[in-house]
Amino acid sequence: MSSKVNLYRDYINEYLNLYFKDKGSYNKIIYDSASYSLLIGGKRVRPLLFLLTSELYNKNYKDVIEMAAAIEMIHTYSLIHDDLPCMDDDDLRRGMPTNHKKFGENIAVLSGDTLLNEAMSLLMKFSLDNGGNALLASREIAEAAGPEGMIGGQIVDILNEDKAISKEELLYMHNKKTGELIRVSVVAAAIFANASKEDIEILNNFGLKLGLAFQIKDDILDIVGDVEKLGKNINCDENKNKSNFITLFGLEYCERECINLTNECIKLLDSLSVEASELKELTIDLLNREF
Repeated sequence: MSSKVNLYRDYINEYLNLYFKDKGSYNKIIYDSASYSLLIGGKRVRPLLFLLTSELYNKNYKDVIEMAAAIEMIHTYSLIHDDLPCMDDDDLRRGMPTNHKKFGENIAVLSGDTLLNEAMSLLMKFSLDNGGNALLASREIAEAAGPEGMIGGQIVDILNEDKAISKEELLYMHNKKTGELIRVSVVAAAIFANASKEDIEILNNFGLKLGLAFQIKDDILDIVGDVEKLGKNINCDENKNKSNFITLFGLEYCERECINLTNECIKLLDSLSVEASELKELTIDLLNREF
C-alpha cells in the first residue's frame, strides 16, 4: 500500500472521527449509533477511489473530502440495514457486534437513515459551495445509491433467496448492490474534476469491472476467508441458500475471473490521458486482499 493511500485513508478517518463529535442532546444516541458503525473500521475503498481519481485532475484531496465522506456514509448506512434481522441477519461486522446488536433494531434503522440523510446534506452543501460540476457529481451519487443502483441490487438479492438465479440476474445484482458505489466513486470524482468525456467513459468502465471483481473476491472470501481477518462470519451465502459466483461457476473460475477483471482494469487505467499509478496499485491490492 503506497504512502499516499495510507495518508489519504488517515485523513478520511480523521474527518469521519470528528464529524459527529459532540453532536446531539436528547437525540445523542443516534449520533453515537451512527458513529459506532462509521468508525469501527473499514477499508475506506470508496472514498479512497474518489480522492485518488480527483487527484488525477489536480483536485487537492482536502478540498473534496466532503463528497468522499458522503459516499462512505452511504456505504455504512447500507451495511447497517443489510445486517438487520429482516435482511441478512448478521451479528458481526468488522469484528464488532452489528449496530442492531449493540443499539437495538429501532435505533439501527434510524442510524442508517441518519447516515443517508447526512450524506445527502453534505452533497447539497458541497454543491452550493462548488457549483455545477459538483451538483452533477452529487446527482450521480444519489442515483447510484437508489432503486436503479445499490437498492435495486439489494431488491434482487432479497427476492432470490432460496432460488436459482441466472447469470444475467446475478450480474445485475452484483453490479448494482456492490458495484454501483464503487463505480460512482471514480465517475463522480471525474465529473467534479472536469475530466474529459473520454476519460469519464474509461473510468466508468473501470469502475464497473472493479466493482464486479470486488464482489467476486467477497464471494471467494466468504468461502475461504478467515473470520478474524474478515471481521465477519463466513459461509453466509451458503447458510442462507443464496446464489453467488461461487455457486454458479465454482471457486477456480472465480479466482481466474478476479485476475482477468483486475488486468482489464489496469489496461483501462493505462488508456487514460493521465497517469494513474496509485489507482493501479489500489486495484491490485484489492485483488490480493484477505478481508
